[in-house]
Amino acid sequence: MVYRRTYSKHSKALGDWDWRMVVIFQMLVPLIIIVQLPFMPESPRFLAKKDRIDEARAALRSVRDTEQEVEDELLTIREAITYEREVVSSSYSALYKDKSIRKRMALAFVINVGQQLTGQGTLNSYSSTIYKKVFKDIDTINLINALNATCGILFTLNATWTVDRFGRKFLFIVGAIGMAMCMLIVPIIGLETPGNETKSQPVGIAITAMLFLFIFFYKPSWGATTWIWTAEIFSMNVRTQAVGMCSQMQNVAQCIFNQFFPTFYANCGLKSFFFFMTTNILLAVFVYFMIPETKSVALEEIDVLFGGANHTEKGGDLLHVEDAHHAHIGVDNVAGHEDKISPVVQHEQVPAKELKI
Repeated sequence: MVYRRTYSKHSKALGDWDWRMVVIFQMLVPLIIIVQLPFMPESPRFLAKKDRIDEARAALRSVRDTEQEVEDELLTIREAITYEREVVSSSYSALYKDKSIRKRMALAFVINVGQQLTGQGTLNSYSSTIYKKVFKDIDTINLINALNATCGILFTLNATWTVDRFGRKFLFIVGAIGMAMCMLIVPIIGLETPGNETKSQPVGIAITAMLFLFIFFYKPSWGATTWIWTAEIFSMNVRTQAVGMCSQMQNVAQCIFNQFFPTFYANCGLKSFFFFMTTNILLAVFVYFMIPETKSVALEEIDVLFGGANHTEKGGDLLHVEDAHHAHIGVDNVAGHEDKISPVVQHEQVPAKELKI
């Protein structure tokens, strides 16, 4: 909205309504979300955690094909919640006591810092400064910024169908390689064509096209997938704390990098984009060797992927179920059943120390 307001030819004629219209339009999306909230189904994990088993079952029925799938998933959710409630901690200290959580925190820190060092954050903050090296007309620059922001929203939608079809790791790697190629081509075009202060129109179009292609690679991969991957690698007991800390690393990284990028760009010009090219290549290598694929892995069993305990099986022992992965319909998930999730579990039958955490 800010980019489009800046480009608008009528901003002066609007007077005080110029900035008011920006605020009003920014209120529309939150209002739409608020209106939709009463119609959104509640999370089955939240409902199970509150012992609202029938409601959790109803929520799962809306996304699963058979009753057996519903009961199996509901059982695994209850098992994981029971284990996390009775055996492991949900405080901030749990982030450092468990080796597998420390590992996930370190990996998520790198992914979230890397997101800001791909070049996208800098392009957002200093796009006008960058384009002034290419175009003379400020209206042209404002139009490009407005189109860039609009295309960014559209490109992000690609994540809705690619992230589960191709996997998180694939998107990270392809996105990083694609961005690296764009960050290589942009400075080459700038350095190998005449003009120090500004470029000819064909050259400007070529550079702009590469920066739009950069956004095309970034948005569904490091833009959207970073948030998805960060949120799904932590178990329920520490997810809120861990995701909050990891996501804040984006702000820390961008704040630090933005302190010296203006000087970097003033001294090196488009050559500074080679830094982003190198960063993206390193990120692709890091993901290939260090990041496990989480596609099709149940949230309740995500800990096993990083060397942690299997919360489903451990919780199954606490609930005394015959098969931790297969529910007996009408028996294991019946509200009021003796193995219902409760604040106290009969540890004398299965002591916590025997769970081999």
